[in-house]
Amino acid sequence: RVSFMNNQKPQKPTLSGQRFKTRKRDEKERFDPTQFQDCIIQGLTETGTDLEAVAKFLDASGAKLDYRRYAETLFDILVAGGMLAPGGTLADDMTRTNVCVFAAQEDLETMQAFAQVFNKLIRRYKYLEKGFEDEVKKLLLFLKGFSESERNKLAMLTGILLANGTLNASILNSLYNENLVKEGVSAAFAVKLFKSWINEKDINAVAVSLRKVNMDNRLMELFPANKQSVEHFSKYFTEAGLKELSEYVRNQQTIGARKELQKELQEQMSRGDPFKDIILYVKEEMKKNNISEQTVVAIIWSSVMSTVEWNKKEELVAEQAIKHLKQYSPLLAAFTTQGQSELTLLLKIQEYCYDNIHFMKAFQKIVVLFYKAEVLSEEPILKWYKDAHLAKGKSVFLEQMKKFVEWLKNAEE
Repeated sequence: RVSFMNNQKPQKPTLSGQRFKTRKRDEKERFDPTQFQDCIIQGLTETGTDLEAVAKFLDASGAKLDYRRYAETLFDILVAGGMLAPGGTLADDMTRTNVCVFAAQEDLETMQAFAQVFNKLIRRYKYLEKGFEDEVKKLLLFLKGFSESERNKLAMLTGILLANGTLNASILNSLYNENLVKEGVSAAFAVKLFKSWINEKDINAVAVSLRKVNMDNRLMELFPANKQSVEHFSKYFTEAGLKELSEYVRNQQTIGARKELQKELQEQMSRGDPFKDIILYVKEEMKKNNISEQTVVAIIWSSVMSTVEWNKKEELVAEQAIKHLKQYSPLLAAFTTQGQSELTLLLKIQEYCYDNIHFMKAFQKIVVLFYKAEVLSEEPILKWYKDAHLAKGKSVFLEQMKKFVEWLKNAEE
């Protein structure tokens, strides 16, 4: 009887059936971007072109609409006015809005205002960051499907968003798409993009962003392989009014060539290659990469000094240095044919002796050796002594050089 009574106990109401129905309904809506698009487009039509109102509407709608699920649709609408079909065309049967980047005026001020809309939206809904980055990568791949004016607006907007950190420079990888490069779309787009980026920040900030994503040495890939030269890049971007970008790429190339030269030099020295072969190689590299003699003599000096394990005792290191440098003086002499190169070498020696404490007393001995070996001549030594020396350890080095300089002056007379 007791058990019968227990079985008759009224059941607690459950929501399982109700919950199941809701889930079904959500599922249907969730995979229906058309309905989402209609809601967004209706809202944008009501706000009109007042971008402050647009930002407020997007902020409020995030609470009601599934931005996480429909990020791509949302960004398609804000940029192009409606959902984009593959290739970048707007689907014909879709409703569209004129409250978007592509329908706006083609000027920097308007694009700055649109950038604010994206900034506010992404700041408010942090999870949209990744979706927005993917969207921009996709839009860049679709460039050929857009009109020239649409591309210009997108380029300006992208430059501004790169400058304020909303986008990461890695999105530029999309511009290296073979078809875009071949047809000149990538380079033309890059001009507008870098102009607005540099306008917002400066070339140094741009350089830092590019370096972070290892893009600093890849800008020449905006052109087809047969046009990937510093000359072509420089001419194209200078004529487009981006001289600072041309100079930046030229410097990057030179830095790369200098590192390569130093690495190769050290290998040749450790193998004990004949000096005539080394000199020939270095002269070819100078010509090919437009490297000055002053730069080369500094590279040779640091290469020569890094091939040895130096003695830690001050009294022995000077003797070791003289022996080593005497051997390499013909190599250095080949690249001190100008007074300026000799002065560069003197400053490098001063710097080295100051930075490596065991060498402090060896400075004068090295200079005298190079004078005798005709690596250095009187005039640059006297100029260095008078006013061209560095501040590093100057009192010690000038004192060391005093007698030799007096001798030089007398010998001259």
